[in-house]
Amino acid sequence: MKKLFSRLARDESGATAIEYGLIAALISVALITGGNLLGEQIDLTFTELSEKMKTDPIAN
Repeated sequence: MKKLFSRLARDESGATAIEYGLIAALISVALITGGNLLGEQIDLTFTELSEKMKTDPIAN
């Protein structure tokens, strides 16, 4: 039984998999957040351009 516990204490393969999973989750959250912020900015830019084109006498 003592050998089993000492072998489990030295085994780090599970910890490595968990670390990679956490890194992947953090990257995913960052990409989703950045995509949402970028999407909102692009929407605002196109809305502003649309309003300028409606009111600009040269565009008509």
